[in-house]
Formats: sequence, structure tokens, C-alpha cells
Amino acid sequence: MSHILQIFSIISGLIPVISAMFNYRRIDKILKIFAAFLLISFLFDVGFWLAQALQNTKNDMPLVHLYLAISLAFFSIIYYRLFFKEALKKTTLILSTITLLVLLYNSLKIWEYPSISNTALSILLIILSLIYFYQLFNRQEFVYIEKQGLFWINAGVLFYSSVNIFFFMLFNQLSNKEQAEVFIIHSLTNIIANILYSVGLFCKPQKTT
Repeated sequence: MSHILQIFSIISGLIPVISAMFNYRRIDKILKIFAAFLLISFLFDVGFWLAQALQNTKNDMPLVHLYLAISLAFFSIIYYRLFFKEALKKTTLILSTITLLVLLYNSLKIWEYPSISNTALSILLIILSLIYFYQLFNRQEFVYIEKQGLFWINAGVLFYSSVNIFFFMLFNQLSNKEQAEVFIIHSLTNIIANILYSVGLFCKPQKTT
């Protein structure tokens, strides 16, 4: 069951990428940056799956550390551009810098699963996504929230991060059997998040200022 869901989870990463390709001319620069991240994320997922399938492959944990660093860079840029107020932009830089320091510290154990890094990144994304929702819901002009592509994408980021944070936090303390069981939840949340990203990337751009 876990293996089948993992494959579906990986394949689901193609859905938002295809949505971005079909709607590429209409999406703005921020969504194009996010689409580039999704493509990179999909390629990493395929790589991780191949590494797992090839039993003779060496420990791929350094690539997991690298992926988290890339994720931090992309999301820091995305949310920095999303926030209107200078104070929120500075907050993004400060929180991202703190998270980067955590990632660098955890990278000292490069051959182990980066539980601390993944948890720190999840906390950062939960905070930034909640701030963005606050900004979105407190706009002075009237907007159709459901037509805002970034609303759906931000919802996907918040959903994925908040559901999986405890899995990331406790991963190294779980047995192999428990990891496989919990990974089912991770795969399901990843599929749902990719569907939300796809909806967001398929939305017609709306006025955001």
C-alpha cells in the first residue's frame, strides 16, 4: 500500500508542472518561480525513488539535505516577493536566515535523515503561509479569493507543512515499520498538495495590488 501510494505521490508531482506549462503565458513571475521549483522537486522525487529501488545505491541523505536547501531558497524568494509591507519582507529574511543556520547545523550529520532541517523548514512555511493568508484576507479592495492562484498554492503549502511536521520531527525515532505506515500519510498529503498547486497554477491571474 505504502509503495503504491508513493508512486502515485511522485506521479502527482507532474500535474502542477503540466498545469504551469499550459498556463505559462498567463501566470506571473512568482508563479513561474514556483513552477520551476515544482519541476525540480519532481526530478528529486524521481531520483529518490530510483535510489530506493536500486538497493546497491549508496546513502542518498546528502541529496535530501540539498533538496531542503533548494526548497528554502525558492520559498524565501517567493514569500519575500508576495508580501507588500517592508516589515513582512524583513521578517521573511530574518526567519529564512535562522532556518538556513539550522539547515547548516543539521548538515554536519550529512549521512543521516535531516529531521531537524525538515522540521525547521516546515515551521518557517507554516508561519509564512499564515502571514500570507492574513495579508490576503485583509486586502482593502474586493477580490474573489477562489480565483487567486496563490490562495490555492499557499493552502497547499500550509496543508503539507502542518500535516507532515510531526512526521519530520519524529522520523529518526520511528522504526522502519512505523516509518512505512506514517509515510502513507505523507504520500496522501503530497498528492492533495499537488492538486491544490495545480488549481492555483491553472487560475487566471487576478489583480493583486
